[in-house]
Amino acid sequence: MGRIHSIETLGLVDGPGIRFVAFFQGCSLRCAYCHNPDTWDINKGMEITAEELLKKAIRYKAYFQRSSGGVTCSGGEPLLQPEFLTEFLRLCKENGIHTAIDTAGFGKGSYHSIFKYTDLVILDIKHINSAGYRELTGRDMGEFENFAGCLKKSGTKLWLRHVVVPGITDSEEHIRSMKKIMMRFDNVEKIELLPYHTLGVNKYEAMGIPYKLKGVPPMCKDRTKELENIMGRGDRHLVPYCPVC
Repeated sequence: MGRIHSIETLGLVDGPGIRFVAFFQGCSLRCAYCHNPDTWDINKGMEITAEELLKKAIRYKAYFQRSSGGVTCSGGEPLLQPEFLTEFLRLCKENGIHTAIDTAGFGKGSYHSIFKYTDLVILDIKHINSAGYRELTGRDMGEFENFAGCLKKSGTKLWLRHVVVPGITDSEEHIRSMKKIMMRFDNVEKIELLPYHTLGVNKYEAMGIPYKLKGVPPMCKDRTKELENIMGRGDRHLVPYCPVC
């Protein structure tokens, strides 16, 4: 059994093509800019088996496969439910479905069985160093580094993402350091800079949770383009992030 927060049947920014996106319940990080605090508690959400979730995905298989799409496991953090995630991915592969996981790389220990059934990892790299990582997420960087090491060994195709927040991760020095980190990964198909937005602030108000970045404005699009130019100088293909909303 696993716990799912919600399902999106027309995901357009969650991997190649149109995606069936399963948002897993639970996350150990408390990112200052998180826009889904309702996914944090792993004991909430809808309880479901991997087989039941697969049946929901298969309903849309003919539709998303016409666009060379597939299934994406997002969150929350899908890696916090490794057995359920692995079984669901395995069932997807048995049914000829392209699989992706959208993750911060902060789960539980060993990830090799997960990579076995994963076609694409979409990895959100939070910060360039341990101090900044803890300040931004509330956790140490060790588990992310463990995941990154396993990912490099797996040879899985990779998209890399980084959220650009005014006054926190938007300096040219920071972006150059982030670029060096990203260049250490192999099999990178795409690099995206995601501009910080405030669309989830109302959820914090409704849940009675203090919002850590209160007063920080959305990231300037022109400034993001300037930073994309810095990140794009090199042998990796950087694609500007364009949110549907």
